[in-house]
Amino acid sequence: MKNFALIGAAGYIAPRHLKAIKDTNNKLIAALDKFDSVGVMDNYFPKAHFFVEFERFDRHIEKIKRQQNIQLDYVSICTPNYLHDSHIRMALRRGADAICEKPLVLNPWNVDALQAIEKESGNKINTILQLRLHPSIIELKNKVISENRKEKYDVDLTYITSRGNWYDVSWKGDESKSGGIATNIGVHFYDMLCWVFGDVQENIVHLREKDKSAGYLEFENARVRWFLSIDENSLPIEILKKQQRTYRSITVNGEEIEFSGGFTELHTKSYQGILNGKGFGLEDAKSSIEIVHDIRNVELVSNGEKNPFIR
Repeated sequence: MKNFALIGAAGYIAPRHLKAIKDTNNKLIAALDKFDSVGVMDNYFPKAHFFVEFERFDRHIEKIKRQQNIQLDYVSICTPNYLHDSHIRMALRRGADAICEKPLVLNPWNVDALQAIEKESGNKINTILQLRLHPSIIELKNKVISENRKEKYDVDLTYITSRGNWYDVSWKGDESKSGGIATNIGVHFYDMLCWVFGDVQENIVHLREKDKSAGYLEFENARVRWFLSIDENSLPIEILKKQQRTYRSITVNGEEIEFSGGFTELHTKSYQGILNGKGFGLEDAKSSIEIVHDIRNVELVSNGEKNPFIR
């Protein structure tokens, strides 16, 4: 049984980490969030110590190590994107491995710095790249390997997940904190594309607005037209008629890849891999971080292969 701490306990994704810690038969000894709406912890670890101030949380970790010889093994990080780097460093300073939500960090040079710190500390930095564990995506990767095509696959990636007015007010609406739309809702898709289709060869951006972004990515084995949006007006008419607020589609050579389900246990699978020494680390995360960094910074291009959802 390993000892865990969790930073960002009031966040949207935290319950999946709490469940994963419990499902893998480990123990949460401390949790932190500046917001105290964390009643969900009662479903998993009601006896875990909870803090709303980082200083008291950090002091508690130090105190139980010195007074009770309780060593922290892992720190799970579910905080806003721009804080991941700092909280990963805190975990390593405390002699623990880090398990950090995506995006691991916002910029490629942050990865380089963390690699040096990881080497010095002797501890491991893990990230959650759950699409690599999804059965449909594994099947697609195996298909690409077995077919060994000379021609590149033609891929359309479209993800629309409607968000209300709160989004702009929250840290997610601040590009300096979230990395913008492509980073916040798209980074795991870009990782999946790298994992399945190989290294990036070209990155073109056609659209970059606060609530939507689109472009073209060319990989070793695929040409990808992508579109991401949090604007409900981007939704197809048939989805709006059903009063649904999310649309997700990946087609490969015109064939739809079905992966709408199968997500419920992927965090637990991620934790099982990490605990067995088979987690995804800094090198795994780097390509997708480079992609989203470039999407934020390259000049827009008006021509070329465009996703059909660009109107």
